[in-house]
Amino acid sequence: MTPPATPSTAAISTAPTTPALRPHRIPADGLYEGPRVLRRTPDDWEDRPYERFEVVPQAATIGAEIHGLDLSRPLSEALRTELNRALLEWKVLFFRGQHLSSAAQREFAANWGELETNPLLAQGDSKDVVRFDKAAAGALTFENVWHTDVTFRERPALGAVLQLREVPPAGGDTMWADMAAAYDNLPSKIRTRINFARAVHDYLPGFARFYSEAQLAPFQAEFPPVEHPVVRRHPETGRRMLFVNASFTTRIVGLAEAESDRLLRMLFQQAHVPEFQVRWRWRAGDIAFWDNRATQHYAVNDYGAHRRLAERVAIAGDRPY
Repeated sequence: MTPPATPSTAAISTAPTTPALRPHRIPADGLYEGPRVLRRTPDDWEDRPYERFEVVPQAATIGAEIHGLDLSRPLSEALRTELNRALLEWKVLFFRGQHLSSAAQREFAANWGELETNPLLAQGDSKDVVRFDKAAAGALTFENVWHTDVTFRERPALGAVLQLREVPPAGGDTMWADMAAAYDNLPSKIRTRINFARAVHDYLPGFARFYSEAQLAPFQAEFPPVEHPVVRRHPETGRRMLFVNASFTTRIVGLAEAESDRLLRMLFQQAHVPEFQVRWRWRAGDIAFWDNRATQHYAVNDYGAHRRLAERVAIAGDRPY
């Protein structure tokens, strides 16, 4: 019986070893999917233990629950300094079950500076307390959108202290995103492009989501459009942070509209990366204290007809650079 023919050496060497792939690509300037660089602190950060309270991390770079403090009591300078270090390290601090009065909430926030008023939002017990009272028929507010508070001001807020006084049976969480991590993970060519760019911020697009033209018009003189750096440096840590947001940033200075829109869409997306986020499930009486310079946040409206009552006190900030 004749054995089967054996392929020649020439035939073997010329045959393709792998199949050819068809042309393939993803759209340019999309949201990168893959490993992330997750630096919680600057490279020169001195990592020291906390002596006056316990810090319980909630995510890799952002969010820590603080145990062992009663915020209704005055802060010593040493305690205030240590809390500030925790705020710089974790960007948002959570305190369970504090049940502060509006006055005590204001007193705690005032340890970080002058309190800010906001005539565009509903007022609580005093002019520097903002009340968010949302039920089925309640007025719409800043929910379901990533944003940094009041970047339409020349000096946006340093931070904010938020307390949930009434929570729905499920839902109503708040999420925060670390905008230093968002900057770190941009492609190097994009970082180079935006490091010295400036952008225009305006209150109108954010509030037009739920206010009429007649309600908005009286504030145009008080809040004209302002310019801020697209990448700001944190005044205390020196870290670079992405400083544009989908509620108030309208265009990048010096770019044509289409080019500006395309770049801003890419930058807005960075807040959506789960590795840069922390999510807090509220209980009544909880406090969140966040660094508004370093974060964006997102209030999740998924609680239907149930009531969610929150009060916020904001701390006046500095001019971004």
